[in-house]
Parts: sequence; structure tokens; C-alpha cells
Amino acid sequence: MTVVSVMTPNPACCTATTPLRDVARMMRDHDCGQIPVVDASQRPIGVVTDRDIAMRVVAEGRDSNAATAADAMTMPVRTVSTDTSLADCVHLMEADQIRRVPVVDANGKLVGIVAIADLALAGKPKATAEVVREVSAPMRH
Repeated sequence: MTVVSVMTPNPACCTATTPLRDVARMMRDHDCGQIPVVDASQRPIGVVTDRDIAMRVVAEGRDSNAATAADAMTMPVRTVSTDTSLADCVHLMEADQIRRVPVVDANGKLVGIVAIADLALAGKPKATAEVVREVSAPMRH
């Protein structure tokens, strides 16, 4: 089973210059906590999470009205390809302690996203529990 079987296809995405307010609205409108940041070729260059906005902009007292996706995004972005097995995706999420991972095609173009919720909705309780446990563990240094 590959990530394609559980991923959310065609996720909302933005560019590095997208106003951060618009990124937050995308999260609200699409009921998600991460927006991939893509270049002109639709290749992921980073991601913005709700936590990124809170920690890198709001907590720092930066002007959220002037901020862009580039001001909050996490780089580099970890991705998986459409032929990545679900098991390998789960291992990546666990190892990197990430809750969501963008999916790219053979050309590196964004085509989907896999989140812990996708694993749960696909009836993968063991994989979901493993990822939640690893992601929730204190950061390893």
C-alpha cells in the first residue's frame, strides 16, 4: 500500500510571498494545520504550520499583517513520493517527529499530503498510534 491510498490529493498551497494572513485563512477554510509552500514549478520548498505562525510570528511580536509565508515557514521540507509505501511514510513521520508530510510526483511537484488524520481515517489505528506516540515524545537532540 502506498501513500496515494491515504493522502489528501491537491492540498491547498501557497508561495513564499503569500501574506501570512491568507495562509492562516487557508488553514481555516481547508480545516488543516499545515500549508505547503511551493515554488513557481509547484515543488515544495517549505511548509507553514499553525505552530510556525504562533512561534515565529505571534510569539516574537512581529507584525502579522506584514508577514509572508517565508517569515514563518519551516525549511527544508521533508517529502515522500507517490510510490512511497505507507510503512516508509510512517517511519519518516516517526523519525522526524512530523504530523504531516507533502507527497510529490516523479517531477517533484506537489500532488498530495499525508497527515496523521489520514492514517486514522484509512483505518490504520496501529500506524496512527505509532506516529502519535513518536511525534509526541520529547525532541531528541
